[in-house]
Amino acid sequence: MSRTRTALLAAMALVAGATGTAFAVDPGGAEVAAVPCAVDYKIQNQWSTGFTAAVTVTNNSAAKSSWSLKWSYAGNQKVTSGWNAKLSQSGASVTAANESYNAQLATGGSVSFGFQGSYSGSNAIPATFTLDGVTCNVDSGGPGGPTDPPDPGGPANRVNNPYDGAKVYVNPEWSAKAAAEPGGSRIANQPTGVWLDRIAAINGAGGKMGLRAHLDEALRQKGSGELVVQLVIYNLPGRDCAALASNGELKADEIDRYRTEYIDPIKAILADSKYSSLRIVTTVEIDSLPNLVTNTGSRPTATPQCDVMKANGNYIKGVGYALNKLGDVPNVYNYVDAGHHGWIGWDDNFAPSATLFKEAASAEGATVNDVHGFITNTANYSALKEDNFSISDNVAGKSVRESKWVDWNRYVDELSFAQAFRNQLVSVGFPSGIGMLIDTSRNGWGGTARPSGPGAQTSVDTYVDGGRYDRRINPGNWCNQSGAGLGERPQAGPAAGIDAYVWMKPPGESDGASKEIPNDEGKGFDGMCDPAYKGNPRNGNNPSGALADAPLSGHWFSAQFRQLMQNAYPPLS
Repeated sequence: MSRTRTALLAAMALVAGATGTAFAVDPGGAEVAAVPCAVDYKIQNQWSTGFTAAVTVTNNSAAKSSWSLKWSYAGNQKVTSGWNAKLSQSGASVTAANESYNAQLATGGSVSFGFQGSYSGSNAIPATFTLDGVTCNVDSGGPGGPTDPPDPGGPANRVNNPYDGAKVYVNPEWSAKAAAEPGGSRIANQPTGVWLDRIAAINGAGGKMGLRAHLDEALRQKGSGELVVQLVIYNLPGRDCAALASNGELKADEIDRYRTEYIDPIKAILADSKYSSLRIVTTVEIDSLPNLVTNTGSRPTATPQCDVMKANGNYIKGVGYALNKLGDVPNVYNYVDAGHHGWIGWDDNFAPSATLFKEAASAEGATVNDVHGFITNTANYSALKEDNFSISDNVAGKSVRESKWVDWNRYVDELSFAQAFRNQLVSVGFPSGIGMLIDTSRNGWGGTARPSGPGAQTSVDTYVDGGRYDRRINPGNWCNQSGAGLGERPQAGPAAGIDAYVWMKPPGESDGASKEIPNDEGKGFDGMCDPAYKGNPRNGNNPSGALADAPLSGHWFSAQFRQLMQNAYPPLS
């Protein structure tokens, strides 16, 4: 996937006049009219008969309440499907018009959409684009296309996708636990994330390997090739304000300890030149920022703890500080946790979450260039791709969105959500080349309960419930889910806009204890981990669907691991 940025006017600063007309100031101080719009057209993936492309349109003229972008192909390219725009084609001419949710295009604002197409012969990039009839400046890229200089603030030697052409670190501690289970040797060599979930984990807690020990082992595994090490940065003050099972050691106001005792020591180790040949991928603070959107204020899902974290700003400050400091290390690739489709896929959450992420990426000295991408579904169970129904289906006079399961969400699976959310993030100011990771460690939903086709069309609910792979009682259920299975194995570049499928959450590690267990790790008891719990507004007041007899979060849960293998999809051989 190309990671280039649009150069609207080389060596010129863009200034918007009071009338909405954009001007550029050249080095000599003379004002010249700027291009009214710019189009960034990237071919992300291409094969012998088809391709996927991402398009970002920047409006430098007066604000628009609707928009339409047009271009023509020189060859026989055909648009076959798309997202985030209404795409139509007549002969060689293509039109992309706004959806209702992205119709507004401010002066200086951008909007992104993508599509899949077919072709034979050559696949030349269109030479001309018009936005509402006005010709735009074009910056094109992709296979064989031009690239811009590195973005300011980002080290020049990072690769586009750290997973391309690289092995991924196998944690020997997790591997040994997996191999000790009956049949576990089938997956014991899979790469998983290393969780730095408290200060003591940096040097090694409870006899476990510390960060340096993992990095030293990574160098051994690396040999002469490339290797990715996956770290989970997970110790914000007031951590997991809406899920007590994974609360942390730092109190809500201990942002200074987070900076000096947690992030600074991690950075010092990662910056050691001894480890400069490793590609270090960080997942930055799972289950943090989306809480500030969905679980605060007057929302029925609000909690007092999340209101505190929104008021004191320490989630924003902590994430910004981590991105800033870790982003200074040239071989570190920061991926920010972006929840999952069953959390922020609704219209009320989707755009506000992207805006909040931009705020965090601009805090504490960080910039959007400190973010290499985002990760979704970390430690969750959302199905990767629902094949038996789609958001556009209608059954018995009702849209799939009206079903109890979908509940007006705009997304039904993780892949469609991650691809669309990537475009939304670009539209608020993140670089157009950001990539997404999807955690597939526990979203396979195979086994005997996996539907083989669509549900009965007697009602929209029977249709969705009978065909969905995700067998949870409610998509808000997140703790040790009964019936879950291993998902797609870790792999690089599996789909448009996706840098990799990963197992950031090590399968077999508990989400939380099913009853209260005294501990020195700061972890509380959450009813969502109790199989007898009847639910709360965050899961529609449904039963929790959790497995019984679970240990503390992060501790080995043998029964869960065995079930994940049993229900793996693709199945284990």
